[in-house]
Amino acid sequence: MDKLTSDALRHSSEERIEMGRGLREKVPRQAHADYQLSPNRRDPIAILEESNQGRVPELVPIRYGRMLRDSFAFLRGSAALMAHDLASTPVSGIGVQACGDCHLANFGLFATPERNLVFDVNDFDETLPAPWEWDIKRLAASFVVAGRAQRFSDRSNDKAVRALAQSYRTHLRDYAEMRVLDVWYSRLDDKTLIATAPSVKAREYRERITAKARASVTEYLFPKITGLVDGHRKVVDNPPLVYHLPEQSGDESGVYQMLAAYQETLPVHLHRLFNHYHFEDLAFKVVGVGSVGTRCFVVLLMADVNDPLLLQVKEARPSVLEPYAGESEFDHRGQRVVVGQRLMQSASDMFLGWVTGLDGTHYYVRQLRDMKFSVPLDVIDAPSLARYAGVCGWVLARAHAKGGDAAMISGYLGKSDVFDKALSKFALVYADQTEKDYKWLVKAVKSGRVQATSDL
Repeated sequence: MDKLTSDALRHSSEERIEMGRGLREKVPRQAHADYQLSPNRRDPIAILEESNQGRVPELVPIRYGRMLRDSFAFLRGSAALMAHDLASTPVSGIGVQACGDCHLANFGLFATPERNLVFDVNDFDETLPAPWEWDIKRLAASFVVAGRAQRFSDRSNDKAVRALAQSYRTHLRDYAEMRVLDVWYSRLDDKTLIATAPSVKAREYRERITAKARASVTEYLFPKITGLVDGHRKVVDNPPLVYHLPEQSGDESGVYQMLAAYQETLPVHLHRLFNHYHFEDLAFKVVGVGSVGTRCFVVLLMADVNDPLLLQVKEARPSVLEPYAGESEFDHRGQRVVVGQRLMQSASDMFLGWVTGLDGTHYYVRQLRDMKFSVPLDVIDAPSLARYAGVCGWVLARAHAKGGDAAMISGYLGKSDVFDKALSKFALVYADQTEKDYKWLVKAVKSGRVQATSDL
């Protein structure tokens, strides 16, 4: 947290609102509409290539192939590029625990430890203390880029961004007026999501997606990705997306050593729970768009023949925000991810932890697909996109209220739509920039500068 924010927390909520309002003299809200390409901006492909350093080389073409699908897929895979661009945009000076890769596909439903279903931010690979503006600007741009990919008009996309901004602004004001503990206890669960639907059609749709999320559990996934081999459950190979490493055959002492180290990062009361499970198998798994090429594994643990626990062990790399917001206070990158996730989410996976690989690679650990469900963007219509934007704005406001100062941000934003209009202008301009950068990638693939493997 920056010094401005930490000092402000010693004042009352009303005083912090006034402090935030005073920051408008330094950075007018209208200034957030501005985005001008720096004359010294680096080649976007060079930035992407730099972000490939340390990835598994043979998987990088799959990353580019997934980014080639459309401009929204490109945006998803180019967090490092947008971080570079956002670093030169105006900021008020108020810090939060930022997501770092805040686009609309990184929100979704998942289960709390109490088996409740909540809607929240669900990707924290890039989380770091940083300006609050960077998260909402990336999120706003993602709605325009995704809307254009679905061939929605910019008028419709503009409505989505304004719905996002209005929801973020008004809910931040609500959180600023709440007791601190009440903010931390607040969450957007499935019942609230359904109850706040603006129409019968919307309510029925939300009921369907929450039902699908409840079906997306380990017990459902288990038979799909595993099979019996010599009487033991194993993860089924599906190369090049899921496969066992050659060095896995033989001594498994290193795996047990890593599992023991990971267990030590869990809360003490969960150690007995984890002891019920024993190791069965481990396989490499390609995930996401921007994450392709990073080291990610599925670990299969069993308590009994029909009692599995599937964990995802994912490489934690330096946040793309670090060159502009400063290095993390945590030496272990997996701990950076876990702490940021716990700070931003209303409730987090109880198996969240971190571990260092035998080769020194940093990882974080979480359950694989525990009621996790993201809204399918390819079937959403324009009015639904605007409603979805409003929900995303709500949960981002709550996340920033937990990991920042809701009163100061709220005071800065105010009750009018001045910032909403500015954010809308920024999102449209940056969407144009994203489409230009996407064409750079298409050109780089055609020229042979980079290799891309599609349909994987």
